Amino acid sequence: MKKRLNIGLVGYGFMGRTHSNAFLQAPRFFDVSYEPVLKAVCARNADRVRAFAANWGYESVETDWRALVARKDIDLVDIASPNDTHAEIAVAAARAGKMVMCEKPLGRNASEAESMVAAVEAAKVPNSVWYNYRRVPAVTMLKGIVDKGTLGRIFHYRAQFLQDWTISKDLPQGGEGLWRLDVAVAGSGVTGDLLAHCIDTALWLNGSLTSVSAMTETFIKERKHTLTGHLQPVGIDDASAFLGRFQNGSLALFEATRYARGHKALYTLEINGEHASARWDLHDLHRLQWFDHRDDGPLRGWRSVHVTDGEHPYMARWWVPGLQIGYEHTFIHQFADFLDAAAKGQSAQPTFRDGLATDLVTDAVLKSARSGQWEHVAITQQAEV
Repeated sequence: MKKRLNIGLVGYGFMGRTHSNAFLQAPRFFDVSYEPVLKAVCARNADRVRAFAANWGYESVETDWRALVARKDIDLVDIASPNDTHAEIAVAAARAGKMVMCEKPLGRNASEAESMVAAVEAAKVPNSVWYNYRRVPAVTMLKGIVDKGTLGRIFHYRAQFLQDWTISKDLPQGGEGLWRLDVAVAGSGVTGDLLAHCIDTALWLNGSLTSVSAMTETFIKERKHTLTGHLQPVGIDDASAFLGRFQNGSLALFEATRYARGHKALYTLEINGEHASARWDLHDLHRLQWFDHRDDGPLRGWRSVHVTDGEHPYMARWWVPGLQIGYEHTFIHQFADFLDAAAKGQSAQPTFRDGLATDLVTDAVLKSARSGQWEHVAITQQAEV
């Protein structure tokens, strides 16, 4: 009989739903090492958190995260609340001996992330950050290809994450649903929200970034604040772009914006090597575009690999070859990996220290945008966890 793992979730928004679905589905499709139990969910609105608990099957509710962390019957604290709550909850949970999972970005800045890393490593508790795009089977497969050296020497890495949902000047900032536009809560705008995804994937696939040269722009300078009703300066970045250098000598080009009309969630990446290139698009997430210069000349060209076969990462656990999976499955994959790692007393990547590495890059990007100069990226040392 498998050991039960009692989960306490903080937050019931979009990410709370994706995580809850992962908790329920992972043991149904993967031979995981624990039996996940949805023990408690915590949020400030008592009526809404009770409704959320009833819908997803949580056994109990809390309205104060401190009460959740203090409970002896909670093994894992999962943080799916706004960015300004991440550090305090994670540090307290680790000190209480709980396993900790946290939504991205890990902290609003590297300083907060460092405190979170220190806490989980001192407590030696399994931890992970929900950078879910690593678990798209096509992206996971690309990681294996890169690690084998199939591309040869890497020359270029580029990524974009484009949205258009904040273009209206009438959109307020702050409060539930719009806290990403409030710099005090979010920490930054698209740099910490969208570019963070691009950066995490890039560090995983291509290694550390050493320096960056960035520019950011806030197109709408003032917005009414939902909580105060007053017009206030906007402190977040609406668009962010940077050039960079990787430790392996390759060049980086990154862009993120919420002002690309017509794009809802266009995340693309491309990596160019001496022998081959690969590209991936979230809108067609089950396909990996591949070019290999070593192919026979008359047949040389870009090919589209449909990543649905049983030999592809994670796909043997799902349907028959040719049938696709979606966004929600990436969270299921990450939670299944987390459970297997936790059973061995280990952490599933990306760990909190991996999350810190991304925060160090976003800090350097924002610093460069302010200074107008190239800025060095601090490199975090990997700890044995």
